[in-house]
Amino acid sequence: MTISVGTKIPDVTLFRATSDGPEAVNSKEFFADRKIVLFAVPGAFTPTCSAKHLPGFVAKADEIKAKGVDEIVCLASNDAFVLQAWAESEKAEGITMLSDGDLAFVDATGLELDLTGRGLGKRANRFVMVVENGEVTHLAVEEPGAFEVSSAEAVLPKL
Repeated sequence: MTISVGTKIPDVTLFRATSDGPEAVNSKEFFADRKIVLFAVPGAFTPTCSAKHLPGFVAKADEIKAKGVDEIVCLASNDAFVLQAWAESEKAEGITMLSDGDLAFVDATGLELDLTGRGLGKRANRFVMVVENGEVTHLAVEEPGAFEVSSAEAVLPKL
């Protein structure tokens, strides 16, 4: 079953890179009492993710936050260190990078993308969601290979 509008975020562990190594982030606590735009990409440094998806959120971060968003989060199935390197290479200072390397979040939400036949394994599907106080208020999931409904430009009117 895929998560839907009106559903609470699953209680799973994600990770972010710190100077002391990966730090566990409890999703239930992280999303509580805040408005967050979460977008997911199949992989750091991949063509669409690096050329369009992350750069779009970097470019529109101020506009998104001006709509009352407390934080913009990029979720990927890569490890926290790869996400940190990707954020640095894309100058994504205003974006929080969370690793779902164990696929805990995508499995619990039904938002997995199986790219095994293409050498990438199982990943997060490309999507965007707005989460207010731990509840999904908007969700847009891309069809495989598409980049239409999960961009920064597409989520702005939904805020």
